[in-house]
Amino acid sequence: MSVDDVLDIDRVSGEAGSTVTWEPLLVVEDGKVISETAELSGYKVTAEVLGEAKGPKINILKYKNKTGYKKRMGHRQTYTKVRVTGIAAK
Repeated sequence: MSVDDVLDIDRVSGEAGSTVTWEPLLVVEDGKVISETAELSGYKVTAEVLGEAKGPKINILKYKNKTGYKKRMGHRQTYTKVRVTGIAAK
């Protein structure tokens, strides 16, 4: 991810226009991967909340042969749409 990217992340609390801050799990600088947690402690990612979005609907069908058992269910995951506004290094 880089600055000004728009991402769909799992739902977080926050109104549209508010900011969210988190620590990254993986950082790549000039093709070199920094993955140790001690080295990542100084990085922060800030993003602006754009709003909520829903993912695609997943249809679930449970069926057992010869018993007449059939059950339909569905699920639709909610996401938060954010725009990355800054990545602060050490």
